[in-house]
Amino acid sequence: MSLWCDKYQPKTFNELHYQLEQAALLQAVVADGDFPHFLIYGPSGSGKKTRIKCLLHDLYGDGAQSLRIENHVYETPSRRKGEITTIGSNYHVQVNPSDAGIYDRIVIQELIKTIAQTKEININEQRSFKVIVIIEVDKLARDAQRALRRTMEKYISSCRIILCCNSTSRVIPAIRSRCLAIRIAAPTIDEINGVLQKVTNFEGIQLPIDLANPNISFSKRANGKLNFAFLRLPLTTDQQILEPDWEVYLRDTARMVGEEQTPQRILQARERLYELVAHCIPAEIIFKVYWKNY
Repeated sequence: MSLWCDKYQPKTFNELHYQLEQAALLQAVVADGDFPHFLIYGPSGSGKKTRIKCLLHDLYGDGAQSLRIENHVYETPSRRKGEITTIGSNYHVQVNPSDAGIYDRIVIQELIKTIAQTKEININEQRSFKVIVIIEVDKLARDAQRALRRTMEKYISSCRIILCCNSTSRVIPAIRSRCLAIRIAAPTIDEINGVLQKVTNFEGIQLPIDLANPNISFSKRANGKLNFAFLRLPLTTDQQILEPDWEVYLRDTARMVGEEQTPQRILQARERLYELVAHCIPAEIIFKVYWKNY
């Protein structure tokens, strides 16, 4: 039994429910045969990875859906060995080099070199290349991005690169200029409600009528994220929508600072923020939610 957000995730462009004009543009690029490097960006939860999967399906068919997990070993300048995990098929590899920390440049250079030197599985003359999907490219160090730019040029005959990130502001211009940039906007409240309605109808569940009202807290708190909507979807009208503990904790922290601006209160707030970081809540999410509640 799988989560609805995974079970009903579109696998082809024809299954998408919003931004259909953009999907048609991507299909046209694939059909043209001159497949470029892509830079796909947009807010978290907007559907970037879903559209990348659809893009790969249009390129290679069902074979791109047969995924496996692999561990790649890399060697640092100090002769220490590290390991990074990738997800991929016979036709593509997905990796997040920022998982390697300060060694992200080495991962990019060695991984792309390894993939480019392996023998391609030729579907036809236009599909004789493999695809490397790099996640969170905006979190890479400058040296790693410059190394990526060089490898993009060197191995363009044997592989194509799809970059995925939330914002292009931290991606160097040399990379942006070598990619076809596609922005994936977050779905609107009406689009989220439309997707939820289709899924609940298929599951034989009555979607609460109140969810169609854009002024209720559920639609607002989804904030353009379909995963959020699926995971917190109330199945009855009287079911309470629960907030994550870390959001409640952070809202209380903002309230504490707003009530009293003293050095002691600031120290207390700092300890609470450190507690959130220790529990793997990203710092950018912490401050975004913090200032919204302050």
